[in-house]
Amino acid sequence: MTTAETVLAPPRAKTAADSATLRRRRGFQHGGWFVAPFLVLFALFVIWPLLRGVYLSFTDANITGDGESFVGLDNYREALKDPLMWDALGHSAYFTLLVVPCITVLAFLLAMLAHHIERGKWLWRLCFFAPFLLPSTVAGNLWQWLFNPGTGMINYVFGIDTPWLTDKSYAMLAIVITTLWWTVGFSFLLYLAALQSIPDHLYEAAKLDGANAWHRMVHITLPMLRNITGLVIALQILASLQVFDQAVVMLDFGPGPENSTRTFVQYTLEEGFTSYRVGYASAISIIFFVIIAAVALARMWLLRNREEAAR
Repeated sequence: MTTAETVLAPPRAKTAADSATLRRRRGFQHGGWFVAPFLVLFALFVIWPLLRGVYLSFTDANITGDGESFVGLDNYREALKDPLMWDALGHSAYFTLLVVPCITVLAFLLAMLAHHIERGKWLWRLCFFAPFLLPSTVAGNLWQWLFNPGTGMINYVFGIDTPWLTDKSYAMLAIVITTLWWTVGFSFLLYLAALQSIPDHLYEAAKLDGANAWHRMVHITLPMLRNITGLVIALQILASLQVFDQAVVMLDFGPGPENSTRTFVQYTLEEGFTSYRVGYASAISIIFFVIIAAVALARMWLLRNREEAAR
């Protein structure tokens, strides 16, 4: 090949790279039409309300929309000094501290039972997961009746006379018990799927080495479930901090005895739709959003550090 032909010949590597780039560009354009409806709905129902809420948090807007004026950081200053807001945040945090460890351990134990039981396995799985399919209002009303001190089955079965929903010492515990029964099915399903993905040859090799059931669970099952446990804990923390439905249903949409079960979400709605202070409610909701985001980012940071340490 002459020098002129060499100069004029198309470079094969460059042509292949250009073809790959063109294919990716076309794939992106075609895929964009598929995700466009979702992006539109996401922007309409998530991004726009979030931006609108941030704007309202700097105003003294009310529910009617009349007389809206810019007040700067006044709402945030008031929120940081509001004892009712801190009490509501404390109730949500206390609920989270009670629910997350209990639901994690309970879901793991139920998954182990459903995984190793031989007869009626489908029935056990159905019984453990079925409550999760119930609407929150159904679960709340059901357990409100069970905890009723006069006609409820809880006091009757155990032969006690505990004012579950009218005493501040028991009201939050009643909500925790209801939440465990209602939502454990989701975490149970995650653990069950993870247990089924553990290779059987690991257990067989451990048996040949003389490991008993306890050693197999500690040295094989729990390490193999480490990632799913982190996921369950993270999801339960985020969900528990936003507790609302079962609390207000069981307490007849009230804050509970001596305001002992008023959660952060409930307090936000009370300020916005009962006190009609939309601007202030937006400010405390933004504060709550920052707290939730901080928890999620902290979990991601811990997970990344753990993965880097494992390498």
